[in-house]
Amino acid sequence: MSDPIDLPLAALHTELGGKMVPFAGYSMPVQYSLGVMAEHLHVRAKAGLFDVSHMGQVILRGTGAAAALEALLPIDVIGLSEGRQRYGLLMLPDGGVADDLMVANRGDHLVVVVNGAMKHADMEILRAGLPDLSVELQEDRALLALQGPAAEGVLAALVPDVAAMRFMDVATFDWSGTDLWVSRSGYTGDDGYEISVPVAEVEALARALLSHEDVEPIGLGARDSLRLEAGMPLYGQDLTPEISPVEAGLGWAIQKVRRTGGERAGGFPGADRVLRELAEGTARRRTGLLPQGRAPMRAGVMLYDAPGAVTPVGTVTSGGFGPSVGAPIAMGYVLAGAAAGATLYGEVRGKRLPVTVADLPFHTPRYKR
Repeated sequence: MSDPIDLPLAALHTELGGKMVPFAGYSMPVQYSLGVMAEHLHVRAKAGLFDVSHMGQVILRGTGAAAALEALLPIDVIGLSEGRQRYGLLMLPDGGVADDLMVANRGDHLVVVVNGAMKHADMEILRAGLPDLSVELQEDRALLALQGPAAEGVLAALVPDVAAMRFMDVATFDWSGTDLWVSRSGYTGDDGYEISVPVAEVEALARALLSHEDVEPIGLGARDSLRLEAGMPLYGQDLTPEISPVEAGLGWAIQKVRRTGGERAGGFPGADRVLRELAEGTARRRTGLLPQGRAPMRAGVMLYDAPGAVTPVGTVTSGGFGPSVGAPIAMGYVLAGAAAGATLYGEVRGKRLPVTVADLPFHTPRYKR
């Protein structure tokens, strides 16, 4: 294995006391001096700054770019208005998910933001599926995420016009002569922004944001617990090439126009399976899970419908402690008949411990609509 790659802010992370770990091929901070729980709660109360420069920022240019990309995703790309973005799923021929991503319409081009661990594989799929388009991975731009209820005030102090943005808006702003590509969304269940900035200017921007009294640097540990509370899947755990969007509870991301009876129904890889599952349901589904004790149930824990059952009825795909919930939380896949409130049993270190099936999310989203 090759050594993890340093992000552009590596020196700043070290200066801030970041504990660096390998993640998605990069060296990234898992936590800072506050610790994971305090970082998590700070984001929920004020604002946290995340370095997500490992993610892939891809520009698509060319005639008919929206229609071409729509052939790879089960979402309405053609109908996406300029200045707006949408959650999407890069599909595989058998109906599994190659990656989840964001698509933004920036007028004369589209921007696709993909997961860091998958960006090179995604580039192969995009280039093969979009031969008539220019498909460019932006190596000269970093990406920051500012999340939490104070995020608007913090960023607006530097760039006033961001305050007028709504959830899922995208726009370009000037900050001291630097173009910032800003979107208003996030991976925490709270209000916030993602800010794409040239690598040469990212440290200056990060320091300007961190200078605000409401902002703390936040690592991967809190990022994971925040997104788990928000019920958001992590690719590679809660989403994989074997799992369909419908099994994952992401049918909401497939607009009516792409469904059976819609104007542009199907036409994407795996459409037969996905449209069938939308109509008929699935044998398993992603759901929330609440362990009844204080011990977290981590990814890989098998679930049973009785303490002495032999055949598992599900598995945990993400789990840990939810600081805002004040208790262990998890998500995973269970048989579709297991309704919210049902008790299952997770096998932890040889013991069958009760866990309650629960609706997602655990944290009510606080976006600016």
